[in-house]
Amino acid sequence: MIQRNPISKRTVHVTQSKTVLVVGGAGYIGSHTCLTLAARGYTPVVFDNLSNGHAEFVRWGPFEQGDIRDRKRLDDVIATHKPVAVLHFAAMIEVGESVKDPVAFYDNNVIGALTLLSAVLSAGIEAFVFSSTCATYGLPKQVPMDESHEQNPINPYGRTKWIVEQALQDYSAYKGLRSVILRYFNAAGADLEGRIGEWHSPETHAIPLAIDAALGRRDGFKVFGADYDTRDGTCVRDYIHVLDLADAHVRAVDYLLSGGESVKLNLGTGTGTTVKELMTVISDVSGKPFPLEYAERRDGDSTSLVANNDKALSVLGWQPKYDLQQIIQSAWQWHSRRNEH
Repeated sequence: MIQRNPISKRTVHVTQSKTVLVVGGAGYIGSHTCLTLAARGYTPVVFDNLSNGHAEFVRWGPFEQGDIRDRKRLDDVIATHKPVAVLHFAAMIEVGESVKDPVAFYDNNVIGALTLLSAVLSAGIEAFVFSSTCATYGLPKQVPMDESHEQNPINPYGRTKWIVEQALQDYSAYKGLRSVILRYFNAAGADLEGRIGEWHSPETHAIPLAIDAALGRRDGFKVFGADYDTRDGTCVRDYIHVLDLADAHVRAVDYLLSGGESVKLNLGTGTGTTVKELMTVISDVSGKPFPLEYAERRDGDSTSLVANNDKALSVLGWQPKYDLQQIIQSAWQWHSRRNEH
C-alpha cells in the first residue's frame, strides 16, 4: 500500500505491521525482549496476568492484562492488535516448585500454552517463538549439549516445556505454524541502564540471592550440593545475559517473518561456571564477601548444563556479547540500586 505523507508531500511505502504479541512480557526475560523489540522498530503488545510480572516493566508498548488459559480474552486481544508474530514467555519456571506442585505447572505451562496456540492458529498467525529450556535435556550425556541431545527431563518443569515443544513440532508439520523453540540455559543480568532487571517474589535464582547476601539483605548464600562430579563439587551452569536472550528473540521474529522454517536452538554461552566460581565473581564485583552455607542436593538439579550454541549462530547469526563479569556487574547495578519489594 502507498500513502501520501501530508507534511513532506513525498510518497512513502507503508510496510507490513510490526506488532508482536509478547505473552508474559511483564516478566524478567519478556520485558527485556520488549525493550529490544522496540529498539528495532517493533511494537510489543504485552499480555500478562501479573502473577510473576510487573506492570512497572511494561514501558515499550501497550499492556493487556489477561491469562493464557482465558481463550476469549486471548481472541479479543489478538483481534484488537493483529500481531504478525507471538512470543510466549508466560510459564512457571522454578524447578523446585515444580516438584512440590506439578499440577500447577501442567495447568499453566501445558494447558495455558495449548490454549494460546489454539488462539494463534485461529487468528491465522504463522510465526511463534517459544521460551523453552535446557531442562528438557535432563541429565547430560555429553557437555556441551547440542540440540540433538536426547530429551529426558528429570523434573515436572522440564517435562511441561518438552510437551509444548512436541506440540509445536506437530503444529508445524500439520497446521503450518512455524516456530522457533529457544532452549535457554541460565538467564542472568539486567538492562545496562538499570530500568528493568530480575525481580521474582519470592526470589529463588542464584545470582540475585547471592547479591542480596552481599548487600546484607539476607544471611549468606546456601549452596545445594558440594559432592557433584565437577571440578569443585558444585553444580556447573551456563549463565547467559538477558539482553543476549532478548537479541535472540528479536532475531527469531525476523527469521520467521522472512519465511524461516521451524527450528530448535540452544541459547547459552558455551562456558560453564560452578556455583563456587559464581560466588567468587559476585564477591569480587560487589567488593563484599558473604558467608556460604552448604546443604544437601535439591531434587531435580542436574550436575552440569552447558550449551553448544553453534546452531543459533548459523541460523540466526546470533552469538552472546556479554561475559560473566558483565552479567554480574549489570545485575549488581540493578539489585543494589532498587529498593526491596
